[in-house]
Amino acid sequence: MNRNITLIIGMLAGVSITLLSFDQKFDLKASITRGKEVYTTQCMTCHMEQGEGIEGAFPPLAKSDYLMADKKRSITQILHGLSGEIKVNGVTYNGEMAAIELTDQELSDVLNYVRNSWGNKGEAVTPAEVKALRK
Repeated sequence: MNRNITLIIGMLAGVSITLLSFDQKFDLKASITRGKEVYTTQCMTCHMEQGEGIEGAFPPLAKSDYLMADKKRSITQILHGLSGEIKVNGVTYNGEMAAIELTDQELSDVLNYVRNSWGNKGEAVTPAEVKALRK
């Protein structure tokens, strides 16, 4: 009887470990797909449909040296907003972006979308990274 219980516990532990490994895999493609919807509702008005922005008013996200230079800064600026001077692709912008209220998942998704669209190619932003910077 003890042997059967040990076998069952061992099998359950194996299944649990397998399930945990599936939870820890991040699906970047699915995140990008969800992020497009967030971008359309939250960001497109200023940054435009193709991320081109409006020179002098709203910085581009397409082929953006500023966006791609610092993933943590991008997370923080969406969480807490941005005001003051920044330089994007050699052009100075001096405006304000209000903080955007998004869940950790939504923020991760929208950054994955913009960091992997319009000539950008970036590593994944995970909800855990967002949560860590939300403080």
